[in-house]
Amino acid sequence: MNVKQLLSARIETALERCGAPGPALVKAASRPEFGDYQADGVMAAAKAVGVNPRTLAAQVIDQLDAEDLAERVAAAGPGFLNIHLRTEMLAAHLDPTAALLEKSAAPQRVVVDYSCPNLAKEMHVGHLRSTIIGDAAARILEALGHRVIRQNHVGDWGTQFGMLLAQLDAAGGELWDLNDLEEFYRAASVRFREEPAFAEASRAKVVALQSGDAAARANWQRFIDISLSHCQKLYERLDVGLTEADVMAESAYNDKLAETVALLEGKGLLTESDGARCVFLPEFTGKDGGSAPVIVQKSDGGYLYATTDLATIRHRADVLRADRVLYFTDSRQTLHFQQVFAVAAAAGFKPAAMSLEHMPFGAMLGKDGRPFKTRQGGVIKLNALLDEAEARALALVRDKNPSLSSAEQIAAARALGVGAVKYADLAKNRASDYIFNWDQMLAFEGNTAPYLLYAYARIQSLFRRGRLDPTALSGQAEPTHPAERILAVALVRLQEVLEQVAADGCPHLLCMYLHDLAAKFTKFYEECPILTAAEVETEKRLKLAQQTARTLSTGLGLLGIGVVQRM
Repeated sequence: MNVKQLLSARIETALERCGAPGPALVKAASRPEFGDYQADGVMAAAKAVGVNPRTLAAQVIDQLDAEDLAERVAAAGPGFLNIHLRTEMLAAHLDPTAALLEKSAAPQRVVVDYSCPNLAKEMHVGHLRSTIIGDAAARILEALGHRVIRQNHVGDWGTQFGMLLAQLDAAGGELWDLNDLEEFYRAASVRFREEPAFAEASRAKVVALQSGDAAARANWQRFIDISLSHCQKLYERLDVGLTEADVMAESAYNDKLAETVALLEGKGLLTESDGARCVFLPEFTGKDGGSAPVIVQKSDGGYLYATTDLATIRHRADVLRADRVLYFTDSRQTLHFQQVFAVAAAAGFKPAAMSLEHMPFGAMLGKDGRPFKTRQGGVIKLNALLDEAEARALALVRDKNPSLSSAEQIAAARALGVGAVKYADLAKNRASDYIFNWDQMLAFEGNTAPYLLYAYARIQSLFRRGRLDPTALSGQAEPTHPAERILAVALVRLQEVLEQVAADGCPHLLCMYLHDLAAKFTKFYEECPILTAAEVETEKRLKLAQQTARTLSTGLGLLGIGVVQRM
């Protein structure tokens, strides 16, 4: 259950009964002596109706119907409500056979648009954030019972492919693998910049491609197949849920672009400006203070990203029937999506009930505060980054636990290396830039994957030492020791955290929660003997340990990070 949501609803009902409606503003208490949760909304509600907040707090407590959730609610300070959860409710949640999550009572169809690399080039670190943040959001939405439709809107159209087709002709049609494709792209880019005749030939190839020329389409498909095969191998290595069935490329909407422009014209939204066809909306202003254009067709008849994105919205509304569409792209595209969403709404492409949400993220930076690159200044390939992560992790595992078998060390290094890279990114607020730092991400202290994976492995070690089967545990466990209760309260918060991530698209909230849970387990482990305690205490504390392991494994799994039994 989402305890925070339930408490909020009950307190808001009590505020209404007291004639002072308003949000409850419930949050986890900062210190155990203040209770398990705290509600701050009474003060604002009291101010709005002109009554003393302490008086209103007392009235709210009198009107509050929350005995099934809270064993005590007390007014504190200028009008805070300190809430102590019912021990019996915590005990019920600590049954290791109970479901950890509750499905949404109102499931939605949610399109999650993420990864979206430009094909014809190998995936690099610039593709990492969209791929793993979007994948975590998709996993969490699915876990909560929503119907998730993954969409990988890869770039497979336009001038870059005209360049490649022209270069392929010049090379006699020879192309074997991705390395050839990388070389082709670099060589074609140089020639396009420096050779006017090659640039003209490239543009002619774009026209041939867009008009359906058989030879151009066949060679284009060769580029696409090679690139998608490479992407899929990386997705599998990263344990990302995208498949080739989720690819809905730019080219898929090519036949809908003219129709989209015609529909905009039919709505009276198009204006010609310097030969281009544009939409001017009053909410977007240019440098001169006038309305800024959203160009949907260039003067030469070509279409732009905005046109494709509008056609995409039409597909997601009319065919996919989405309730929400989440776009995980970098923050530089914020204005673009604001404009596209506004045009889609004005044109009626987006139903009123359909939510279009841009989930922007910042950049991955090197220690110098600039975009993360190789020492030579080149773009870091994603495969190379993961290779280095696994190599560093293997050295760390061998140093920390040389008694592990070679197979166990390799398995732990794979989970630790890839997990550390993913977690270091996911643990940061997605809206912020962050500094890539090997030492920090592979540290066994702090909010890192190694810390969490070690916490999970330590619980497994506990059961191995006791020669116990964690799956044999069942029944409730009533927390009595203060450290037991603190851990139990943390465990019950998983649902509310995941629902917040699903609403905001911010996986760092789950990372913060998992780190806090692991820290509370460490304190519990230090203060409460388990295997050496009295039998009744041992059983209860084993249930707390097993529920912690289940929650860590579930939470990390929703981030796309696997756990290991030994480290």
